Amino acid sequence: VQLQASGGGAVQAGGSLNLSCEGSGRAFSQVGMAWFREAPEKDREFVAGISWNGDSTTYLDSVKGRFTISRDNAKNTVYLQMNSLKPGDTAVYYCAADRAGGGLIRGRTATLFDSWGRGTQVTVSS
Repeated sequence: VQLQASGGGAVQAGGSLNLSCEGSGRAFSQVGMAWFREAPEKDREFVAGISWNGDSTTYLDSVKGRFTISRDNAKNTVYLQMNSLKPGDTAVYYCAADRAGGGLIRGRTATLFDSWGRGTQVTVSS
């Protein structure tokens, strides 16, 4: 699965962005997908994950109620709708696929995910 993320940008606090991650290959609809982010001088952290059919989602506590992950398998695309953005959300955001997870989200560790897209920068100013 090859992935390409887009939709980042610069917004003010309280604003919204919708990230997209388009994948290639028929396997896309069979794998769990996630968004991670990496801020300067910080480790890459799990933000949100979604199972192959969208029935199961999970979120980092600090984004619950503000971010929504979804997917459209017909379009081979996963989305991350980000509302009420805060300066602390500033980071490079990456989408990732867990091809060995049976379509589920097995955990939040980056090493579980074996396909990564190029990141997209999100900058939130106060």
